[in-house]
Formats: sequence, structure tokens, C-alpha cells
Amino acid sequence: MIPLFHDFRDESVLVVGGGSVGARKARRFAAEADVTVLSPEFGDREFGDAALVQAAPSPDEAAEWVARVDPALVVAATDVAAVNAAFADAARDAGALVNRADSSARDSGEAERSVDDVVVPATTGEDPVTVAVSTGGRSPALSKYLRERVDAEFAGAGEMAELTADLRAELKASGTPPAERRDAVRAVVRSEPVWKALRTGDANARKRAEAAVGRAVGDVEWST
Repeated sequence: MIPLFHDFRDESVLVVGGGSVGARKARRFAAEADVTVLSPEFGDREFGDAALVQAAPSPDEAAEWVARVDPALVVAATDVAAVNAAFADAARDAGALVNRADSSARDSGEAERSVDDVVVPATTGEDPVTVAVSTGGRSPALSKYLRERVDAEFAGAGEMAELTADLRAELKASGTPPAERRDAVRAVVRSEPVWKALRTGDANARKRAEAAVGRAVGDVEWST
């Protein structure tokens, strides 16, 4: 599989199954897409802004539900393998992507391509930075562990992204050549003093970044 980021704004997602996995997937996609969850019961789980439809669709009803919701993605997350398989087939017939969130298909020896078009990775980050970790569905525990390591290692990444975006724009406005701009930004993102300042809320982060730029490409006429 090739990792990609997909924009789900103005798209619909159908989640079949209201268990813990279905709820987690619904919350994830409801942050951006219009999500509909089908389940005979929902308990006290949190589904974000998803629309909850109390229903227990049979395999024969899968195509009808997919046509009704017209989703870009179908998440099949029930504990009934035949229902999951029917919704996966209906989704593909309708040109939608599939994330089959049960392990029964893999355990039965089906080819990987027939199970998932989409694997939903473990993600972390600070806006506008997103880091995704996936084991292809083979080890969710490892994905979670690696995500936690990334959290600890790259705290402050969001602020670093904003800082370096500002620096790039100012360097370009000052007439700094492209090669030197690249060197300057690389120097900033590799500067431990800058990272430390961002993580601790040090007001001198900008000055430390400018110093890193100066060491990399020489003095720059800053606009701020």
C-alpha cells in the first residue's frame, strides 16, 4: 500500500457497526466528513458528530444502504463477517473505498487487496503537522507504541512548522536565493536550541531560529 492523505471535506462516510471500533472510526472521520453509523445499538459510546441510524442491516441490504448514503468510504466494523463482506462488496461496486475493520477476513486467508482499500493509521501531531503510523493492520499495538514515541520526540512540531513557514516567506521576500533558503530552513529544523525553545514556550524561539539561519547562510535583513 502507498500512504496518502485524503481530504474528506464534503464527503460522506458510512460506518457499519456501533461497537468500540466503529465508534472510534466514526469519531475519526466525523472531524471532517459527514458520517452515518448503522448499528442495532450504540450503548453509551461517543460517536462525535456522526448521524446514528438504529438498524441491523442484513447482507442483502448492503447495496441499498450504500446507495442511500453514497459514501466515499465504507467502514465495515460489525462482528458478523458476512455483513462486513457484503458491505465491502457493495462499496466497491459503487466506486467507494473500503476499510474492513474486522480481522475475520485476514484470519480466513483472503488476499490483502480483497480486505482493505484503505488502512486507517494511528496518527498524531500538532496542527498543521500530522504524522501517520501503520503496520498494515497487522499490529495495532505497535502502531500505538510508535505513535507515542513520535508524540514524545516531536513535541513542538506544529509551532516549528509555523515558524519555518514564516521564515521561508521572509527569506523569499528578502531576495535570498532558493538554495540558501533551503539551507536556512534545514538549519532551523535541525537546531536543538530552537526545538527546546518551542517545547518550553521560550519567547526567544524566533531569535534562536534567526541565529541558526545566520550560521547557515550569513546575515539576513529580516522584516520583523
